[in-house]
Amino acid sequence: MGRRLAAAVHVQHPVSHEWVVLEPGSEPDEDLAAEITNPHAWEEHEAASDDEPDPGVSADNGPAAEPPSPRRRRKPAETSE
Repeated sequence: MGRRLAAAVHVQHPVSHEWVVLEPGSEPDEDLAAEITNPHAWEEHEAASDDEPDPGVSADNGPAAEPPSPRRRRKPAETSE
């Protein structure tokens, strides 16, 4: 089973060089799929399920690491002219 498109895509056929419009939800042949370079054109894989936690998120749905603390702005040095 091939991958499904999440968005409409315009590609040039690698053999006939004609422009082809592929509709969302379609599963293009491998030769056409190879011409689609935008990763956002594809639906997300079904392998990523809701049962497995995202590695960047802790169990309480917060970020796994502390965000960096804000830095203070320094006063510009006064220069004598």
